Amino acid sequence: QEQLVESGGGVVQAGGSLRLSCAASGRTSIGYAMAWFRQAPGMEREFVAVINIHDKTQYRDSVKGRFTISRDNAVNTVWLQMNSLLPEDTAIYHCAASKFGLRMAVGTDAYDYWGHGTQVTVSS
Repeated sequence: QEQLVESGGGVVQAGGSLRLSCAASGRTSIGYAMAWFRQAPGMEREFVAVINIHDKTQYRDSVKGRFTISRDNAVNTVWLQMNSLLPEDTAIYHCAASKFGLRMAVGTDAYDYWGHGTQVTVSS
């Protein structure tokens, strides 16, 4: 059973930074495309960023230039560095893995494994 465990969330003031981590058990991160999604209360889960096995990345428009996704297969970990945070970034952030390592999917149905999420709260 593959597992993804997120950490690094918290409460931060607008303009601040957080670094989220996603630790993958087994071989989840190796050969898998890895992504971050987020879900605010009462809202649909939405794509944030993805990194494929060739380290190609893609971001939603509202986080470009502020967020950076990265990975290190040697330690089975994916990170999301979030800078210049805004109140609208407040959400539960989930890590996800797709068995299709080259995929750069933005839809939730493209991902095979999910973590339970970590709460990010940005105060104004």
